[in-house]
Amino acid sequence: MDTEEFRVRGKEMVDYICEYLENLGSRRVTADVEPGYLKELIPSEAPAQPEPWDDIMADVDNKIMKGVTHWQHPRFHAYFPSGNSFPSIIADMLSDALGSIAFSWIPEREGCNLTDVADETLAASPVCTELETIVLDWYAKALALPQEFLHYSPGSRGGGVIQGSASECILVSMLAARAQAIKYLKLDRPEADDSEFLPQLVAYCSTESHSCVEKAAMIALVKLRILDTDDNCSLRGETLRKAMKEDEENGLMPFFVSCTLGTTSSCAFDNLLELGPVCRSRPCVWFHVDGAYAGNSFICPENRHLMKGLHHADSFNTNPNKWLLVSFDCSCMWVRDRVKLTSALIVDPLYLQHKRSDETIDYRHWGIPLSRRFRSLKLWFVFRRYGISGLQEYIRNHCRLAKKFEELVRKDERFEVVNDVKTGLVCFRLNGTDRLNQDLLANINASGKLHMIPSLVKGRYIIRFAVTAERETDDDIDHAWEVIQEHATDLLNSYKIKAETMAKPPPLARKLSRRLSFTRSVSREVFRRSLSRSSLHDGATPIIVPDDEDNFPDNEEEVFTSIDEEKDFA
Repeated sequence: MDTEEFRVRGKEMVDYICEYLENLGSRRVTADVEPGYLKELIPSEAPAQPEPWDDIMADVDNKIMKGVTHWQHPRFHAYFPSGNSFPSIIADMLSDALGSIAFSWIPEREGCNLTDVADETLAASPVCTELETIVLDWYAKALALPQEFLHYSPGSRGGGVIQGSASECILVSMLAARAQAIKYLKLDRPEADDSEFLPQLVAYCSTESHSCVEKAAMIALVKLRILDTDDNCSLRGETLRKAMKEDEENGLMPFFVSCTLGTTSSCAFDNLLELGPVCRSRPCVWFHVDGAYAGNSFICPENRHLMKGLHHADSFNTNPNKWLLVSFDCSCMWVRDRVKLTSALIVDPLYLQHKRSDETIDYRHWGIPLSRRFRSLKLWFVFRRYGISGLQEYIRNHCRLAKKFEELVRKDERFEVVNDVKTGLVCFRLNGTDRLNQDLLANINASGKLHMIPSLVKGRYIIRFAVTAERETDDDIDHAWEVIQEHATDLLNSYKIKAETMAKPPPLARKLSRRLSFTRSVSREVFRRSLSRSSLHDGATPIIVPDDEDNFPDNEEEVFTSIDEEKDFA
């Protein structure tokens, strides 16, 4: 493809994208395919000769689109938002065109000697680093983060960096915490190898934390202790204090705490005001705060009460690619002391050194990969095109629509809301068994009219309804509730008929469950074993329901609320 063909095909692709997004509402939300469907449609080997562009695009429509779950669809209410906007798409196009690998800041100056090893990497592109430090400060100020997290704040040793995901943010902060803890322990045993201290180290999170904390602990080869939350799914300071004291008495060393502002399951908020002082009372504990989704809402002043206590944190992350109209990947992470972070990750082979390394930021020392895309362009474009006021309007609309949906649910006595709705997520369920709610969700998802996912909150199966689309409207919320009510009525009526004949309700079709519901049924024995694991739930984790919930309960009140009363299920 030469320049002229690219000019034509590029404009065609812009038109294709515009048409796709404008007409997305007419498509089915979820893919209607079976595992391995694409293998039957695409050759097993790459073509030996170039193929016409029109044939490629025809296959996009006829083969690729069949397997797409449309995350930007106004009826998509699963997971959290997948940030996207035209300014972000354009910024990604420009980043791809520049093709800069932004691992370090290298000075360009007159008379530089390119034979000098220290200056051989000029192509790393200084502006990538310069812009990232600036827009991360922009965003930190917009969120009202502590001044210690800014690059350009008097006396600050901190700063921000763009990572690929919240999982990376938690991993690198845990690695930094591990390095600091080992350094502390080596004061008494300087001759010991670093690995000798690993069995002593223990990290902490709550049962509501994302599973990436568990994965980070596995990679770091440290113990992870998962703590219970209160009735509001919030981790409290006294729970953490008791756990740390118990571990210290057993010869272990607390070194890392990951808490959450806006959990995946129910968007609950840990109590930073209590947790922070507990962490500070220990000699070497890194306190990380994960605000991947809800942290973006702090751009609105009325939501900042949810971040009280953040001044205790050593690091904080939030994902603009979730709830700030920035396309994936873009996870922003700030640290109070960048030296503590980089000292755990620094590598300095000769070919990467330069004369002003002490004066500049080298982001290759701030994360796992050496190579980095020019991701700050996306933030810069979005901030400039929307402005803070436009982004606040977007967040506030999602919060308003979630409260509207909550009100609709509460008006129907068949349902209950199970979380404190503070952002754009509403967790609800039918009054009844987990199996009843699993069937409801599977039937809704199978219809292709909506897409939602389940989770567990305090051991109960719940359905998550997330406001996700950029231009979500009241009509979208009304439509979603109509679909949910319709399926609930059909399901309850079928259960009622079977209750009257004392029949067992038919098991959920395996095809339906596998394809859409993110649930599966197992034996009671397997179910009990699953509860003994330390695994944390996130949006990708199957929710297990025991087989014996297929049986109609002895007490009909477990399925129906006040079945004695004459209810109009229609």
